[in-house]
Amino acid sequence: MATRIEFHKHGGPEVLNAVEFTPADPTEHEIQVENKAIGINYIDTYIRSGLYPPPSLPSGLGTEAAGVVSKVGSSVKHIKAGDRVVYAQSALGAYSSVHNVPADKAAILPSAISFEQAAASFLKGLTVFYLLRKTYEIQPNEPFLFHAAAGGVGLIACQWAKALGAKLIGTVGSEQKAQRALQAGAWKVINYRDENVAERVKEITGGKKLRVVYDSVGRDTWEMSLDCLQRRGLMVSFGNSSGAVTGVNLGILNQKGSLYVTRPSLQGYITTREELAEASNELFSLIASGVIRVDVADAQKYPLAQAKKAHEVLESRATQGSSLLLP
Repeated sequence: MATRIEFHKHGGPEVLNAVEFTPADPTEHEIQVENKAIGINYIDTYIRSGLYPPPSLPSGLGTEAAGVVSKVGSSVKHIKAGDRVVYAQSALGAYSSVHNVPADKAAILPSAISFEQAAASFLKGLTVFYLLRKTYEIQPNEPFLFHAAAGGVGLIACQWAKALGAKLIGTVGSEQKAQRALQAGAWKVINYRDENVAERVKEITGGKKLRVVYDSVGRDTWEMSLDCLQRRGLMVSFGNSSGAVTGVNLGILNQKGSLYVTRPSLQGYITTREELAEASNELFSLIASGVIRVDVADAQKYPLAQAKKAHEVLESRATQGSSLLLP
């Protein structure tokens, strides 16, 4: 028997329950993975709450984990039983001791990277890859704004930006988070609780403002982010931790300087096996060489059965970096 987390109705963390089940064999294009570490991501809370409803209820949760392949489907040739793999784009159900995953969505994990490092960084690292390398290609010495710089995605972005020689200006909500972002490689930090972000950006850039802003916060930072952009700048809205951006009057983009806006997602950039290989190879080389460090605090590792508690802590905004479930 295996264990998984599922929910029968939308709501707060209390709707999550651990249940036992018998895993089905993988289909011809799938692999079965015995998960060793499972990534917890903010999007999981949106699915649980009903903001992004799953296809049906009851539903599993989670799309990211690392582990060992126990079975492979009949058509799978590039992965074999015993391989170490990591995935971030599975069907819902990665909060589980065993999960069947499309083989093309799994990457072979180099031995230099632990299961915990992989599960803590794969979705977030692929996200930073498409944001900084594809949505807009950040150049050396280029200043740009990245909201929530001490979060799981933000800390990887700080390190990646430094590796690119770029100047990440990070927003944070506390002095402790400011220090965390600076240690990770942020060029400047702005505490949005004490400072006017758009005014600080203008000061930092000598009035020039920025060509690109990356915003995962959503409703609370939408206008502020637009105010940080120079003429024909790009607003990259890739999340909504404060609520969704809705009812946008497109005229505001004209008023603030003929701005561009995009709402990208991982699936829109990493769709094929080739795209996954390109992104994961770049990410793995940065982690294996120590350029990107992925450390998960012991306080943010939870037994699988404590998913409820993990979600409570995540939504309290008390976490820094990544959190994990351990089967």
